[in-house]
Amino acid sequence: MALKQISSNKCFGGLQKVFEHDSVELKCKMKFAIYLPPKTETGKCPALYWLSGLSCTEQNFITKSGYHQAASEHGLVIIAPDTSPRGCNIKGEDESWDFGTGAGFYLDATEDPWKTNYRMYSYVTEELPQLINSSFPVDPHRMSIFGHSMGGHGALICALKNPGKYKSVSAFAPICNPVLCPWGKKAFSGYLGTDQSKWKAYDATHLVKSYPGSQLDILIDQGKDDQFLSDGQLLPDNFIAACTEKKIPVVFRLQEGYDHSYYFIATFITDHIRHHAKYLNA
Repeated sequence: MALKQISSNKCFGGLQKVFEHDSVELKCKMKFAIYLPPKTETGKCPALYWLSGLSCTEQNFITKSGYHQAASEHGLVIIAPDTSPRGCNIKGEDESWDFGTGAGFYLDATEDPWKTNYRMYSYVTEELPQLINSSFPVDPHRMSIFGHSMGGHGALICALKNPGKYKSVSAFAPICNPVLCPWGKKAFSGYLGTDQSKWKAYDATHLVKSYPGSQLDILIDQGKDDQFLSDGQLLPDNFIAACTEKKIPVVFRLQEGYDHSYYFIATFITDHIRHHAKYLNA
């Protein structure tokens, strides 16, 4: 898979790059961002994957979160893919901000006309890591994942569906129980069909109930003034209850006065990088 470099900028001694490639899973051109810290000049570094939220591209995280200094200091390669396939010419893909383009929900669609291209789960867990491992100085055995909102949902399900694959997981304001919230119901019915038993395979609250248990330390930050929390889109209490029942350690921090934005993410991003570095650099 040939990589085409789109941009490269020096930042905190490392390089923030964006590449484009032809995706086998998604059958379209895809962009991803990758930060190569200074330590990659002398050896392989761990990989930390960031999954963004609804309507985002690979650009939002790298321009707004302010993660570079912490990533540079801890020697972490950070990869931020796009949030969906692009330009697939599927009828209806650009009609709403919470379904279709920019809203892949990190699942593998089973319904027409989405199932051919909308395979973000396989892209994020298989195709992209294989591409990163073969093209950049990363240690394939040291990998973690985190994300925001829809991407927080993505990070949680990727970790829970693949015990042992990721050393750690964290999330900012994740969609914790999508089978019960409006965003999830809309996306899952469109991508997965009306059989709600299929939805549970991509719902963190349901997955945690059957998680077989290799140690997973989960960190979640949630803004208390997040409009989507009060609107019932995120439902973290359901996830926390399921974790407590299964005795899976989760640190859930409700942050007074913070909303759903990248101002919130930027405030606590260093804590999350440290959380992952603890496991990736162990």
